[in-house]
Amino acid sequence: MKRIHLLCHEGPADTLAPLFEAARREGLRVGWLDLGAAPDAVPPALGEALDRGAFRAAAVAPGRTVAAKARSGPPVLRDLLREHFLGCALVVVRPGGGGEAHPELEEVPRLEAGDGRFRVVPPAGDGLELSAEALAARLRRPRPWG
Repeated sequence: MKRIHLLCHEGPADTLAPLFEAARREGLRVGWLDLGAAPDAVPPALGEALDRGAFRAAAVAPGRTVAAKARSGPPVLRDLLREHFLGCALVVVRPGGGGEAHPELEEVPRLEAGDGRFRVVPPAGDGLELSAEALAARLRRPRPWG
């Protein structure tokens, strides 16, 4: 599996729109993983199918597909990346709410957005301030933040 870069971002997805567009211009895919999604984030029909015993459920609408899968236990980041984000150069992870830290995210750099600029802050070390274009271009590197 080709390496997928990860960044944690606690803000809404709309603050990353310039990055999504810059990556698209570079021919790169960016994924969004929300570990703090509310239970009602799954469309009711899909949730009902899962509650009744379906292993997977999907809904298709013009321009998008929503999929849901029954799961027991806490989410495993590596499994989520393999199942949903193959082909992505970057997955932006929105950590879960409620103050619970996901242990697999402790070493993942934070992404801060503001004024058309982005700041990548590693767990240990200085932050790196970049434009959307510069950040997207770095996604082609094996170690884009170092």
